[in-house]
Amino acid sequence: MTPKKTMQEFWNERYQREEYIYGKDPNEYLKAKLKNLTPGRILFPAEGEGRNAVHAAKKGWQVSAFDQSEEGRKKALRLAEAEGVEIDYTVSGLQNLSFKEAQFDAIGFVYAHFPPQQRQEFFNSAHKYLKEGGKVIFEGFASKHPQYQESNPAVGGPKEPEMLFSEEEIKNSFHDLHFLEFFEGEIELEEGAFHKGKGWVIRFVAEKKK
Repeated sequence: MTPKKTMQEFWNERYQREEYIYGKDPNEYLKAKLKNLTPGRILFPAEGEGRNAVHAAKKGWQVSAFDQSEEGRKKALRLAEAEGVEIDYTVSGLQNLSFKEAQFDAIGFVYAHFPPQQRQEFFNSAHKYLKEGGKVIFEGFASKHPQYQESNPAVGGPKEPEMLFSEEEIKNSFHDLHFLEFFEGEIELEEGAFHKGKGWVIRFVAEKKK
């Protein structure tokens, strides 16, 4: 029996491809929400190939990002160089980060799916690292997404139901933030070869209470 790959091995193998599997353009929801914010310091957990981090840097943000994939970091830094910007990108798990409390004006969770045992720890980091009045911008696949995967595998997303999000979980996990907007429903994705077609997502913007 072939041993099950670790998440790090899975993502390193996926990101070894020459093409940017989720494209080079930023997530549309993140792009739209950043337009309404004054650039400051922003953090991208699980940033992968860097498309969102590079976009934020081009808009004047001071960008930090982390991911467990060295291959993702390599592609992100290549993209940043090609676009003439700099990003601070660390290969690390959550436990080894050296960010300071209240360091960031915004945190972008874009399809940052983690196993349940790790997820709350990642979400808690949003409160720890976010300044008062800072914003969380979030988009991820929600619990109804598997029916979209069945009809269109190209839409991507985790195949394990426990990796998906529910409104109840999100609002419990971020109970110490003030939700400025919240949406759960169907959207059309056009993000490279691995996020293509209709999917079911949760999107929100929330603010750390002052």
